Amino acid sequence: MTNEVSRKDDKMEVEYKVNGQNIKLTGNMVQNFLTNGNSKITPQETMMFLSLCKYQKLNPFINEAYIIKYGSAPAQIIVSKEAFMKRAESNPDYDGIEAGCIAINEDDDEPRYTKGAFILPDETLVGGWAQVYRKDRKIPTRIEISLTEFQKTKNGRPSSTWASMPANMIRKTAMVNALREAFPQDLGNMYTEDDKQEASETPKNASQASQDNMTNINDLAKTKKEQIKVANDPKDVTPKAEDKKPVQKVQVRKPVDLNQLDKFEKEQKAFLKQAKEGGIDDDAETNGSEPVKEDPNQTELFDTK
Repeated sequence: MTNEVSRKDDKMEVEYKVNGQNIKLTGNMVQNFLTNGNSKITPQETMMFLSLCKYQKLNPFINEAYIIKYGSAPAQIIVSKEAFMKRAESNPDYDGIEAGCIAINEDDDEPRYTKGAFILPDETLVGGWAQVYRKDRKIPTRIEISLTEFQKTKNGRPSSTWASMPANMIRKTAMVNALREAFPQDLGNMYTEDDKQEASETPKNASQASQDNMTNINDLAKTKKEQIKVANDPKDVTPKAEDKKPVQKVQVRKPVDLNQLDKFEKEQKAFLKQAKEGGIDDDAETNGSEPVKEDPNQTELFDTK
């Protein structure tokens, strides 16, 4: 496997000129001499570094560019501040740069914009600024950045360089950001070690993604097999909850009381007789007797439905 990777790296080769000097880079050179960190860069990362050096005319042998790789995190391609300055100065429209720090004092309402990286003892460093001038633009490109946003930390504390000279570091970072914005065609996609690079979310490796997909597929297949088994099993006739229909209650009628039926027929005949003879008084329905009390247990004689 190692020999295969070496052969692939040998095929990755670029040649170009920087300030009249011929530069030849191969994948093995990048892997063995120009990569910092504790992990090996991928062929894709190797090709990205070779392409950047060729098209941006960077000389990695004098540390104008190098690559850092830690663990499984994406590699970072680093360009030095000197390379930024050289590229800007080679542009015919470049007309100078100013840069400094931003500091505050408890007794002052407004922050102080310093020239250079000098901070007074009673001041607190809060950021940096830079302003790039171009001959073809009336308004200079100005950048102001916050110290808390760009300061590199480790275990919650500033790293050694940022702890020992924070003013110089934030000023340099402001200069790089201003130069990149002023000359996007020359300096686009180039970052220093102290830049705030926008790291894209790293997708899972191919084997892990494939394993996840296979797990999902296996789960779906298992569920489908269980459904088919239940559907084809003649012993399993238990209806599903969604297939159960509500049971309709059947009302059973009680037997008719014959004594009540005879009494009703007699009263009905008396009522019809009085109607024929000439009228019905208030007691006609009961023939002067008490009205028949309704038996709560008595049901209708006929189904009217």
